[in-house]
Amino acid sequence: MPQNARNKRKLNWSKLYSFKNCLKSSKESYPPQLLEGPGFSRVVYCNNPDLHRKKPLKYPSNYVSTTKYTVISFLPKALFEQFRRVANLYFLFAAALSVTPSLSPVSPISTIAPLAFVVGLSMLKEGIEDFRRFLQDKKVNSRKVKTRKENGSFDLKPWEKVQVGEVVKIEKDEFFPADLLLLSSSYDDGICYVETMNLDGETNLKVKRCLEFTLGLDKENEFDHFNAVIKCEDPNPSLYTFVGNLEFHDQVYALGPEQVLLRDSKLRNTQYIYGVVIFSGFDTKVTKNSTQSPSKRSRIEHKIDRIIYLLFTVLLLISLITALGFSLLTKFEMLDWEYLEPENTSSFFDPKNSTRSGLLMLITSLILYGYLIPISLYVSLEIVKVLQAVFINQDIQMYDEGTSSAAQARTSNLNEELGQIDTILSDKTGTLTCNQMDFLKCSIAGTSYGDGATDIEIAAVKRIESKRENPSDISDSSRIDPNILSSKSKSFSTGTSEFNYSNINATSIELSQVHVESKSLDASDIGVLTGGTDWTQKDKQHGIKGFNFNDQRLMNGQWMNGLHEDMKLMFFRILAVCHTVVPEKDEESGKIKYEAESPDEAAFVIAAREFGFEFFQRTQSTVSVIELDPSSERKVQRGYKLLNLLEFNSTRKRMSVIVSDEEGQIFLLCKGADSVIFDRLGENGRQYENATRTHLAKYSEEGLRTLAFAYRKLETTEYLEWNAVFTKAKTTVGAGREALLDSASDLIEKDLVLIGATAVEDKLQKGVPGCIDKLAQAGIKIWVLTGDKEETAINIGFACSLLRQGMKQISLCIRKIDEFQDQDDVNKAYKEDILSKIQNGFEIVRLESNIDAAFALIIDGKSLAYALEDDIKYKFLQLATNCASVICCRVSPKQKALVTKLVKESTGKTTLAIGDGANDVGMIQEADVGVGISGVEGMQAVMASDFSIAQFCFLERLLIVHGHWCYKRIAKMVCYFFYKNVAFGLTLFYYETYTSFSGLPIYDDWYMTLFNVLLTSLPVISLGVFEQDVPSEVCLQFPALYQQGPRNIFFSWSRIIGWMANGVYTSLITFFLNIYIYYAQAFRAQGATSDPSNIGATMYTCIIWAVNCQIALLIAHFTWIQHLFIWGSIFTWYAFLYVYGTLPPTVSNKAFHVLTDILGPAPIYWFITLLVTITSVLPYFTHITLQRMINPLDDHVIQEIKHFKKDIEDTEMWSREQEKAKQKTKVGFSARVDAKIKQWKGQIDHKRKAIYNSVTDTPLFSGTSPFRTRFFGKTGSVS
Repeated sequence: MPQNARNKRKLNWSKLYSFKNCLKSSKESYPPQLLEGPGFSRVVYCNNPDLHRKKPLKYPSNYVSTTKYTVISFLPKALFEQFRRVANLYFLFAAALSVTPSLSPVSPISTIAPLAFVVGLSMLKEGIEDFRRFLQDKKVNSRKVKTRKENGSFDLKPWEKVQVGEVVKIEKDEFFPADLLLLSSSYDDGICYVETMNLDGETNLKVKRCLEFTLGLDKENEFDHFNAVIKCEDPNPSLYTFVGNLEFHDQVYALGPEQVLLRDSKLRNTQYIYGVVIFSGFDTKVTKNSTQSPSKRSRIEHKIDRIIYLLFTVLLLISLITALGFSLLTKFEMLDWEYLEPENTSSFFDPKNSTRSGLLMLITSLILYGYLIPISLYVSLEIVKVLQAVFINQDIQMYDEGTSSAAQARTSNLNEELGQIDTILSDKTGTLTCNQMDFLKCSIAGTSYGDGATDIEIAAVKRIESKRENPSDISDSSRIDPNILSSKSKSFSTGTSEFNYSNINATSIELSQVHVESKSLDASDIGVLTGGTDWTQKDKQHGIKGFNFNDQRLMNGQWMNGLHEDMKLMFFRILAVCHTVVPEKDEESGKIKYEAESPDEAAFVIAAREFGFEFFQRTQSTVSVIELDPSSERKVQRGYKLLNLLEFNSTRKRMSVIVSDEEGQIFLLCKGADSVIFDRLGENGRQYENATRTHLAKYSEEGLRTLAFAYRKLETTEYLEWNAVFTKAKTTVGAGREALLDSASDLIEKDLVLIGATAVEDKLQKGVPGCIDKLAQAGIKIWVLTGDKEETAINIGFACSLLRQGMKQISLCIRKIDEFQDQDDVNKAYKEDILSKIQNGFEIVRLESNIDAAFALIIDGKSLAYALEDDIKYKFLQLATNCASVICCRVSPKQKALVTKLVKESTGKTTLAIGDGANDVGMIQEADVGVGISGVEGMQAVMASDFSIAQFCFLERLLIVHGHWCYKRIAKMVCYFFYKNVAFGLTLFYYETYTSFSGLPIYDDWYMTLFNVLLTSLPVISLGVFEQDVPSEVCLQFPALYQQGPRNIFFSWSRIIGWMANGVYTSLITFFLNIYIYYAQAFRAQGATSDPSNIGATMYTCIIWAVNCQIALLIAHFTWIQHLFIWGSIFTWYAFLYVYGTLPPTVSNKAFHVLTDILGPAPIYWFITLLVTITSVLPYFTHITLQRMINPLDDHVIQEIKHFKKDIEDTEMWSREQEKAKQKTKVGFSARVDAKIKQWKGQIDHKRKAIYNSVTDTPLFSGTSPFRTRFFGKTGSVS
């Protein structure tokens, strides 16, 4: 950059900063701070990093990791994760016992191999997923930064190698690698501009300034003798505070947060800075706000553990029964069984020690009946979840072309949790909004300009239009007669009672010739209802970023032709002059680019330019504008001398500049919150107050951010007197400086003249309102947690329909308490204040009689700190859960995590946190499900998340489609798994009881091994992967279907017990029908009776048929893959039995030619198979038939409609069903549209009454006039 350009930059930005913050002169200094006691032990030796790697300091490196495992910890931690599962722990015990031949009824390989396969596959999946996190960590840790070497030069070094005490050089648009102390910058007075969006979510730039004595350290060779010592607070999570001293050459200088640059914030609008590292790695403030990567398990998986506890109890019970029965038989009947040679038996059959025999049988039974516990359930779940994750990753409708990013399931363990979300906790900036403001509307001198329509109004019109053909479908609360207004209206004024008699004919009066102007529908409403403006297409013709205004009354100089020309001129001057924006000329294009601290200020200067007032230059004391002059109608250049700038903050809620024009006139130009500006208006400045208030209310209802504009002309003597007071205040040193500045500002910001107001649209990400509306209809509650100030958060709440007009707001904000000096007394008073407000708020909600009333809770970070204390937090949560919307503003990352933890643990419901920055990592990790937005602000949130998407609107499909599907698939799959294992496992117990507890299985070892591994595994996997109750588009059309997940309909205990009971029934039918049909009769033509191997093979065939036919009834959506797996599994059984039977008897044992020679030729074998299969599935078939006939679920109704194609043949009925299926909600786009329609209905009723009163006042309609009867009917009433 040329030297003169650089000097100009320094002049512009640094002097502006001095005005804005009213800083002290460079000769002033702060006294050092006393640092004593715990929490202030940090010592940093600047330019000497080696000292910090040794004891006693031993500070951590700058390496940061979000992984769950390391190379060393992977094996023990992953094994621990696997054997936290009860089933795996049981099978480990069974595998250990199976190596004892005398105790195990099956071969060791049949128990060890499945366990090793299941655990190994799960560990492999965990390792791959964590390795992906490692690669993303490596990408961040490998970023380069310039650090000072021993020879004085600055060379690039990876972030992970940066050490405490090192001097680093950061250049424009680079992130800070650690927490730094600012030493100098490219500006002469040592300021720099920092974007902290990743930390607190705010888009406006923060200004940091170095100490005066380090200003000279702006060259690489200046650091040769810089060996200062920093003593400061210990690492802590507070982003907004810092206390420390810098000692250099026997001088001590106080340090504050304005000198500290935090990791993951970005350098903006500054060519470079030099800084020294004070906190690194896990000591940095942003990392202190994050939590350790948690090990998350879904609620279904936790419940599976409890089911397995139940099954293990059953297993232990039947094992005890077997052991007790065997012990009694051994003791009392063994001696009569001479063929067993009881006098020469082993310890297993010892009549003399039946107790030991019983204990040995107990161990054998625990191994034998282990098939009650489905070991393959976990590996099947892992396979299903991985395949579900693949479908999520490849969903083209969740692919963002702008960033070339697809949805990504970073962990597949939580797929089903997506279908059970009760509360979403969302960040605002970068998540709901896209950090862009558009100038949309304005009010000048009591007239509203800008005819763009909001999404709410467009939707209301569309809904009304959709009901024209069938008005009976409109509810009474929203019914509007479409004939009340017509598209071409002539005039008639109720104010003057004028009426055009010539328009009356003998039969009717055309309402199209009636127009009401006083206290009825305003112009925009009439435009919507009459079609005068096509609002169904939002006007985007300008194509200018930051400017979406359309009204020809102000554009292209037309504002000079109307009324109030002087007020419009002053309005545009405020837009062009009252700001802190700095213009930069693009050297390539020659166009001016604006650098603003916040996007709304940029929108104002862009709007001023489009109206003909182009701000193009700023110096240390002047602002230059090219204006459109009304007198000459030409553009002229004017300069305004900048005398003072009174900055905006959350307390003042306004900003003012005092300027002197070329004629020497002094003006105070002010913009701010309407409540603040209106209180400061003079008696002669309220001419347009009522009209402006009406417009502001309308703008706010539309979700727009509003500011009021006012000005005041100052006399020179008054200004000079005030400036002396202000100068004294700004040069004051001490704690009362800010209060003095505010008081001085109040002295001049009074007797203002109101000009108008602006309405800017905080651009939401694409599809955010519709997504929130759909989520609300699905019954999901949405909380917003943001670092932004309260006004911004509220405006976004309106924009995305979490807030609406008529919603009662409960604000929990601490009032300022000055009467206590002791901090403990202040904290106690604050706590009592918050507790009182919470209790009052809850009483307001509890006593509300209107069931349709909606409440919104708004709380700031300072109040939240007290509300989250142990003795208050549950009362706060009780109030919050009774409100339709909750917005937490000015919250720190730690508070976001604490709120998430409170909601998750106290409500017991599934929570989802979504964000895009490093400040969201804590809540993303704390929530049951964490979703990261892979936006433009780094990948910290994505790296810590369970799922990542490119835009918030994709959350709609992720939850309502994929979440709903995954929940139902997993729930059905698990229930079916337990069903089939109970059905199979209990037949072993029945056989043991039937054979006097012999300890021998009725099935061949290979039969039992293949049951879960091959013959029933693929159908259940296909169920978990491909099942759909309804198609994806129907899920979105009927969002209330999602509530099946949060209500846990398909995985409730009653559903689980029902499936287990079905398994018990199937096992009883299978065993006893086989036993009693085969019992004591020949089943072959030669008269041969069956033996255990034949009965076992037949029973196994019946089980295979029954469970596969059962899953065929369970599946609602068949694909060719499911048909292949279900019927292929049955075919595989016969193929295996055939091949296994052809092997030599030494291999096939008793199954030698069992199918071809024994079972196949026997008709009774096929008859039993058919009988058992039909009898087994009959109860479930009866249940689902009766349920669909008597008490169908929502998805059953939709399936029938789709099956009979009624959605195509009867679209009206299909639309009616959609409306009926919506969850009644008090927030969201639809709720606002309903409210808007009600508002219009009230306005139209008012209009009709006004027409009625005006018309009936005329003589022609008096008494029983025929015109009165024809026009208004026999009742003569308009209502």
